Amino acid sequence: MCLGVPGQILEVKGDDPILRSGRVSFSGIVKEISLACVPEAQAGDWVLVHVGLALSKLDEAEAQRQLDDLAYIGELTAAAKEAE
Repeated sequence: MCLGVPGQILEVKGDDPILRSGRVSFSGIVKEISLACVPEAQAGDWVLVHVGLALSKLDEAEAQRQLDDLAYIGELTAAAKEAE
């Protein structure tokens, strides 16, 4: 199973579409991510990231829904571990 995580682009680096990268924030954790698959992405945009590669752009509402779902899954996992 693959998991894509939404993040917000803080800064874009580079002009070459294949080599572009960006600093992306994942709820405060900032990572350097390849933007090769989303050449139109700019600072402030939300992107779906898998294994260090931004796969697509998301609108802010969809990004927040996905972040809420991930938080809920984390709560369920924690509750299951407590029940053991």
